[in-house]
Amino acid sequence: MKRKSRRRKKSPKIENINQGILKILKADPDKSFNYKQIAAKFGVNDASSRNQIIKKLAQLAAKKQIEEVDRGKFKIILSSNTYVGKLEITSKGSGYVIVEDQDDDIFIPSTNLNKALNGDEVEVYVYRRKRRGKSEGEISRIISRKQSEFVGVIEIQKNYAFVDMQDSRMYTDIFIPKNKINDAENGDKVLVKLEDWPENAESPFGKVIKVLGKPGEHHTEIHAILAQYGLPYEFPQEVEEFANKLDTSIQESEIKKRRDMRDILTFTIDPKDAKDFDDALSFQLLDNGNYEVGIHIADVSHYVQPGTILDEEAYERATSVYLVDRVVPMLPEVLSNNACSLRPHEEKYTFSAVFELNDKAEIKEQWFGRTVTYSDTRFAYEEAQHIIETSQNEIPEEISLTGKAYATDQNIADAVLKLDELAKIMRTQRMRQGAISFDKVEVKFSLNEDNEPKGVFFKTSKDANKLIEEFMLLANKKVAEFIGKQNPKKTFVYRVHDEPNDEKLAALQNIIGRFGYKLDLRDRKTTTNSLNGLLKEVQGKKEQNLVDTLAIRSMSKAEYTTHNIGHYGLAFDYYSHFTSPIRRYPDVMAHRLLQHYLDKGKSVAEEEYEERCNHSSSMENLAANAERDSIKFMQIKFMKDHQDEQFLGVISGVTEWGIYVEIINNKCEGMVRLKDLSDDHYIFDQDEYAVIGQQTKKIYQLGDEVYVKVKNADLIKRHLDFTLLGTREEIE
Repeated sequence: MKRKSRRRKKSPKIENINQGILKILKADPDKSFNYKQIAAKFGVNDASSRNQIIKKLAQLAAKKQIEEVDRGKFKIILSSNTYVGKLEITSKGSGYVIVEDQDDDIFIPSTNLNKALNGDEVEVYVYRRKRRGKSEGEISRIISRKQSEFVGVIEIQKNYAFVDMQDSRMYTDIFIPKNKINDAENGDKVLVKLEDWPENAESPFGKVIKVLGKPGEHHTEIHAILAQYGLPYEFPQEVEEFANKLDTSIQESEIKKRRDMRDILTFTIDPKDAKDFDDALSFQLLDNGNYEVGIHIADVSHYVQPGTILDEEAYERATSVYLVDRVVPMLPEVLSNNACSLRPHEEKYTFSAVFELNDKAEIKEQWFGRTVTYSDTRFAYEEAQHIIETSQNEIPEEISLTGKAYATDQNIADAVLKLDELAKIMRTQRMRQGAISFDKVEVKFSLNEDNEPKGVFFKTSKDANKLIEEFMLLANKKVAEFIGKQNPKKTFVYRVHDEPNDEKLAALQNIIGRFGYKLDLRDRKTTTNSLNGLLKEVQGKKEQNLVDTLAIRSMSKAEYTTHNIGHYGLAFDYYSHFTSPIRRYPDVMAHRLLQHYLDKGKSVAEEEYEERCNHSSSMENLAANAERDSIKFMQIKFMKDHQDEQFLGVISGVTEWGIYVEIINNKCEGMVRLKDLSDDHYIFDQDEYAVIGQQTKKIYQLGDEVYVKVKNADLIKRHLDFTLLGTREEIE
């Protein structure tokens, strides 16, 4: 009789063991692991599983994917296919990793994001090269989260809640345990903090840290915009108290340390609704026939001292944020609107750049240092513009002058006219040297007392604006030049602007060709000349805003750094930001460094200031996004009240899912979804910047004029949908 063969019970096989081991080691690339530690990570402790792990460790080491750094201890070998970069997620849920010094971004399918979120610094493993022109990879490690706080709408269930995200690039909702909803009610817009993302959980876990209000309400949405970008709208109490205790009186002992310029004619020119006045101009005719022009800037660094909680708060904010209905200041009001603001008929501590200029606007002498000044009057841009346009030596009646600065027979209107004359010479020289003239139209809203938009108007730059701009540019340029040309080299904060990318310029050329325009891209001079020609030619035309926007997008982004490469857009070899310390932290740093070097101080640590420059650039970018979002919100609010009207617009963008249309008379942009075009099935043609009907061959192309009507104005998602009524030719 045959003995029954006893079958051994088969041990469970660990699924995806190779990838699992590599993932564990990649998560801690600086650490080594033995088989027991890896088994614990897998959650297994039987002998068979451990043997599988030991065997795979040996195989992976033989393949040179991992190395045995000590007996039985293994570490990942980071291959040449592994990179570190910043993740940018698209609204479709996939992403791209941008790696410094790499020309091409790495495409990440949504299945390979591995819990990384938009803006995170990540390690990426490239497993496929140049697929359809792009490398493709998988996130192997999250190095650091960009943000941990998010805005969304809470939905409360019986035993838990979850927050549906506001940002379309946030591809997951956040799970909230019932004990962490912080008194939120179902449907509230909330700020939620991500606390944990367990290994096997589809969604991260979080807690509600602030209830913002009911979706769609004005203050809720404005606070949501600030919260979304991590921008504070209130100062901590201790910062307010610290600022309120500062001695802001003008002391004789301090005046003695400064150049006293109180008796020289001085005035400000600002928007009529401005509350903080960063800068003032002084003017006097010298005995030799030349002109002394002083650019006087609020001496913020006198009050904001390094190491104080006031300085720390200003640095963290790095910039004031200008939303459509309010300003979120960098400094508490006692400084921004009072002590540092160069208000009329008040003595102020200032930091000044003083120039002796001749009739050709050539600089004969220059001086930098701390001053005390007295502003004789305040002009709104419109009032200064009136003097320039009429060339009258008369002051509008509503402007009150003290007479304090009139020891000479110099009239303040003469000063404005002469400064305008000098500014125009400087501007002409700047353009000749290759500067680019971006005078983009700004959209502004007339608001009632409830912050409801009652009308739209456009802010354009006139001679009075350009007068101030030229003298601010002069101060910024000359301060940067003064430090930048010193030997030995000194660390300083520069505002730089790199040359545009050739591919972006070629793409711009391709698009504007649709409107009959052409660029000459042979060299820097022909490029800037033709860009300026283009920007001038489109002024007042239907496509102006579109072309202006596309031209700006083709440029590199200006940023702060200690490494000077010049400013392409302004055609300056040296440029800094010195003239707005009330609203920009880099200007405060520039003031401190300039004084330090005027006092013969040694060069400061470059690494520390480079880090501060990076932070300032980052915060500037966040503030710009918040400002754009607030304008978009107000545009949608405005259009919600005009849902029964038809508007003439220009096609400003074409994508595979829809046509973007910008209304000509108010610059509001919305989308016509392709699925809503019922007369045909339309296909996106990327090369032609158009959608084409398959049956009718009808074309809607970038730049076409069309009539639209509001279909849906969603204040919560900040999205505007249009119904397409037809082309201009069809309707008219």
